[in-house]
Amino acid sequence: MVAEQFALFELPPFTPRFNIAPSQPVPVVRLAPGKGDSHLLPERPEGCSAQKVAVTFSGRELVWLRWGLIPSWAQDPTIGNRLINARAETVAEKPAFRAALRRRRCLVAADGFYEWQRTGKRKQPYFIRLRDDRPFAFAGLWESWEGPDFSQIESCTLLTTEANELMRPIHDRMPVILLAQHYQQWLDTTVQEPAQLLPLFRPYPAGEMTAESVSTFVNSPGNEGPKCIEPG
Repeated sequence: MVAEQFALFELPPFTPRFNIAPSQPVPVVRLAPGKGDSHLLPERPEGCSAQKVAVTFSGRELVWLRWGLIPSWAQDPTIGNRLINARAETVAEKPAFRAALRRRRCLVAADGFYEWQRTGKRKQPYFIRLRDDRPFAFAGLWESWEGPDFSQIESCTLLTTEANELMRPIHDRMPVILLAQHYQQWLDTTVQEPAQLLPLFRPYPAGEMTAESVSTFVNSPGNEGPKCIEPG
């Protein structure tokens, strides 16, 4: 289903994740350097059966990128810990994001996400997904950073927009979830003017989503597994 959703010819097996935290690898689909070529994916996260897998596809590749964008000009990669999200309203103006918005856009693959509702001192987690349980894509940006020792880190950030009717009681922001028919436009590097992308930043239709309260087990980044999405 994931390969079909993102127009990939094949998809390497990997262990599902239920609790991905900033600075950890996330699966990203982006345009490949050469259409129809075979490429080696970078080392895959712990829990995957192999380190590298060659995947053939038409125009797109699936790679694992660090969540938290590190601008190419950054002196310290820890800046990525503060750049896990980019506000759609200002992304074209921010030095950390504006070049990536024009040339390095990507689809961050997921089948759900968490948001926390604050009530007094308590934070109740919610698991949000599409009603039909299809995988979907957040609008993302990616960058490549080179350290003083010539090591490279590829990283990404998620765009956010105002909350829709479903999300508003939980939080005033939500990720930009792209409609499938907009995937190609988002990835197309010939589209560089921010004004051409603004219509894609609208909140996803609330009627096609569902939100369920889950256990606070997910509040700890070290916790993993299906227990993260158990009702709570």
